[in-house]
Amino acid sequence: MSTAILPPVLLVGCGKMGGALLSGWLARGLSSAVVVEPHHPSTKPFAGRPEIRVVPDAVTIPSGFVPEAVVLATKPQQAEEALPGYRPFARGGALFVSIMAGKTLSGLDALLEGAAVVRAMPNTPAAIGQGFTVACAGRRCTEAQKTLADRLLSATGEVSWVEAESLIDPVTAISGGGPAYVFLLAEMLEKAGVEQGIPPDLARRMARATVAGSGALLARSEEDAAVLRQNVTSPKGTTEQALNVLMAEHAWPQLIPRAIEAATRRSRELAG
Repeated sequence: MSTAILPPVLLVGCGKMGGALLSGWLARGLSSAVVVEPHHPSTKPFAGRPEIRVVPDAVTIPSGFVPEAVVLATKPQQAEEALPGYRPFARGGALFVSIMAGKTLSGLDALLEGAAVVRAMPNTPAAIGQGFTVACAGRRCTEAQKTLADRLLSATGEVSWVEAESLIDPVTAISGGGPAYVFLLAEMLEKAGVEQGIPPDLARRMARATVAGSGALLARSEEDAAVLRQNVTSPKGTTEQALNVLMAEHAWPQLIPRAIEAATRRSRELAG
């Protein structure tokens, strides 16, 4: 990973994901950034940083600011109205990195009139530097621009590249939405603990620590997830009884694939 200072970046949108990226860039050494964000409270954590200037819209970007990359972290439903305002940067040779769900490379190409574009799908653990992002480079993107995109995206965690843009849809279903499924598991464990008579505060702490600790163990282990599961499961023990319910044919083996299929289908619908 290069330790060179990151070049000037234009960040469009500073919500949770945009803010996570900006924090990561600052930690890695950001030369300068202009942030387009009409809702100024979301930029409060960055107040007083000399590297950052916040403006409300594309029209108010300082005329002398020349970014090497424009990162699109705004809401996808705002894309058609907002993106044409950034076409001058495309004509100037800037790389565009989009983390807008459902916006395809061809759609971005049409809105930006021939820009070099990378489409990426991060996930919310990016907020603590533990994110996972899958990216796909458009046909106009050079190797140098792909390297720059990798540096920008890896500021919040691991990055993996795919050649086929069609893979972004199942990636969105599994990685993009995955944290919600894990949080649901913690929520359900907490609720079940309370139903079994465990005090609510203890059930909450226990469920969160169990999910977080298991994730950390999985991340550090070279064992397959199935092996780690088997290591916890004693024959004829309590865990085996629970897994007999969860792994019944009508339960998780059917529900998880159906859930991912539904999310993948919706991602494709949003892409039009």
